[in-house]
Amino acid sequence: MRRIVVDTDTGIDDAHTLLYLAGRPDAEIVTVTSVYGNCTEEDAIRNIGHVTRLLGLEVPIARGAAEPLRGPAHIAGYVHGKDGLGDLGHDRSLPRVADEPAPELLVRLANEHPGELDLLALGPLTNLALALRQDPELFTKYRSVVLMGGSGPYAPPGTLLMIDANINNDPEAARAVFAAPRRELVMVGVNVTARTILDEHAIAALKASGTPVARFATEILDAYLDFYQNEWGRRIIPLHDPLAAGVLLDPSFATAWTDGPVNVRGDGFLYRARLMRTHDGLPPAFPYEPAPPTRVITAVDALRFVADFVEVLAR
Repeated sequence: MRRIVVDTDTGIDDAHTLLYLAGRPDAEIVTVTSVYGNCTEEDAIRNIGHVTRLLGLEVPIARGAAEPLRGPAHIAGYVHGKDGLGDLGHDRSLPRVADEPAPELLVRLANEHPGELDLLALGPLTNLALALRQDPELFTKYRSVVLMGGSGPYAPPGTLLMIDANINNDPEAARAVFAAPRRELVMVGVNVTARTILDEHAIAALKASGTPVARFATEILDAYLDFYQNEWGRRIIPLHDPLAAGVLLDPSFATAWTDGPVNVRGDGFLYRARLMRTHDGLPPAFPYEPAPPTRVITAVDALRFVADFVEVLAR
């Protein structure tokens, strides 16, 4: 059983992740904290409330960062809809929230339950960086920290990668996270999530199941499908955040990984978190900052994970 603290910028795939975690018998959602990203923090907290009410899940909910450590927030309303859940007009009333903000809650839970909880970060890493300012040893007190973000090692020449949005939204916070001491830090990046596809057949299977959870999961997909059809010419989506949850619960979904230092680097346009290795395992051709080892996932059993995801939500 994994007892999980979820930090989320609750867009469509974040909502799917909460549904997936709630349906897994080996997972317990301990608390959920909000952060900006896929939508504003205000919408993220409302979406947490909406999804937890749908699930009948009563857990502490805490408000987190509304903007990055530096600069304005970049909100991906063009991907997830302005409200983060596809602009379908759901009644997303504010949930009851904890008195303490998300960073303080992350610190308190880690100190009250050392080695017992897993931290799953699905959005920009601002809340985690703010929590590290309060307790620099924070990650040593979580059983593991698993984040959806990063771009893996440097790709083969000529390879293009999907935007590394959670890192790009707050590169300063990401640098603090990858530099912090930890028990186990796992990076599930766009190098693997972009290839883990919920295709037409899987979407049809979800719709056919008719359960309230599956019905909600497919209802909110349209905005996401509208965006990704421009990427692939098909109405299919990558399971970014759900895959990170799957790797946390069942590490065998990852079929290859490398442990090594991760740096956050910009190219003048975008920031990415990269394992400081080329695709063939060599160091990059420039100096880089030393950092404690991060487990960087480089390959996954995408078919098996997608089948599990569909089965859990349809059940």
